[in-house]
Amino acid sequence: MSTTLDILAGIIITLAGLAGVVLTLATLPGIWVNVIVALLCWWWRGDGVYESWWPAGVAVALGILAEIVEFGASAVGASKAGGTRRGAIVSIIGGVVGAIVGAPFLPPIGVIVGGAIGAGVGAAIGESYDGRMPWRASAKVGGGAAAGRLLATVAKTAIAAVIALLLAVAAFT
Repeated sequence: MSTTLDILAGIIITLAGLAGVVLTLATLPGIWVNVIVALLCWWWRGDGVYESWWPAGVAVALGILAEIVEFGASAVGASKAGGTRRGAIVSIIGGVVGAIVGAPFLPPIGVIVGGAIGAGVGAAIGESYDGRMPWRASAKVGGGAAAGRLLATVAKTAIAAVIALLLAVAAFT
């Protein structure tokens, strides 16, 4: 890296990576902000930022993996706790609603806790609807969904950190 613009692009990519990790922790699309900024810097600088496409390709693949993990974790948690497909689906909806409702309260913690509580409540409501499952059993399913959502947030944030590091290192090498 020899030019001032190459160094500037590397700094921008690094700052976007840090912002991406924080945004991901707040359950926002931080991974994609990081990837898009890196791709824009790569395009802007041509071959000056990346020697090859592999860092961007790996970042996109990891981003897709993170989305799959986040999308399915509360459903898997609900299923592991004995839930049905309906409880798993409602847990996903509840997680999204809970994150939105929790957003104004102590961000980003409100988003994380709200998403977990929403996934748990959603799964419990989905399982107990029409008396198909007693409340005690549906609460267990809700707890599994909430735990899955929390683990998904941790896993996705860790993946965001790996992507940020990968893109920053690639930008400066």
